[in-house]
Amino acid sequence: MTIVDVQISPTHCSWPELRDASLEAEAMGFGALWVFDHLAGTALGGDTMLECFTLLGALAEATSTIELGTLVANVWNRGVGTLVTAAASVALVSSRPFHLGLGAGTSPRSAWAAEQHAVGAVLADSIDERHARVEQVLDLADRLWRPERAVDDVTFPLPHPVPSRVLGVNSVQLSRLAGRRADGINVPWHHPRRDEFFLAADVAAADAHRSVSRSVWTYYDADLLDPEHPTRREMSAARVDRVVLVELGRPGDWSSRRDGG
Repeated sequence: MTIVDVQISPTHCSWPELRDASLEAEAMGFGALWVFDHLAGTALGGDTMLECFTLLGALAEATSTIELGTLVANVWNRGVGTLVTAAASVALVSSRPFHLGLGAGTSPRSAWAAEQHAVGAVLADSIDERHARVEQVLDLADRLWRPERAVDDVTFPLPHPVPSRVLGVNSVQLSRLAGRRADGINVPWHHPRRDEFFLAADVAAADAHRSVSRSVWTYYDADLLDPEHPTRREMSAARVDRVVLVELGRPGDWSSRRDGG
């Protein structure tokens, strides 16, 4: 059975509106509430933004049962240690499953890098270096989140439950890393290479004698709440475990809204 989640954006909303939307999502029975990781609203077509882990801490206090997640935390927006500690902190504050979605970031030549340039954040030019940074986050999480930690690590926050690690991918190389090291892989549902990415992750996971879950994202459409919708049937056939419905605009009555409504 595919779990249905929702993702909200602060770009067009005040904090009270986001809080109310999160409570509505919880009441409607969505599996998880995901947030973006951007430094400014421009990337999502809005005029404001909230730092993702600060927002997650507030959402953890505002809600009580809905799972939380990042889709995706950019590994260049913070130091590796700060990112791992922030994720552990949200897991501890919320006392419920937290999904750490990770992204390798964009090329410094991409238009998506404007917000990093504006604040002087460093972005690696090499895709191999960007992927290596993701693996550094996974390495440190493995080290700091295990109960039998080294003496020097015992005062770092120890999350319970341990966050799942999901890689947002747009390449076969990163899909293979997800299969080897992560708990899940996330792909845009309409990506033309979606099945190729899933297969690459599955093969890598099988070689490592482990498994990896499949999740996708697509834009919010209330019709997709129906498990018998043709697209939902396609997702089930593709062995999708979770679908994240992305709301870029101002959340309203999600149970009756249609995409773009």
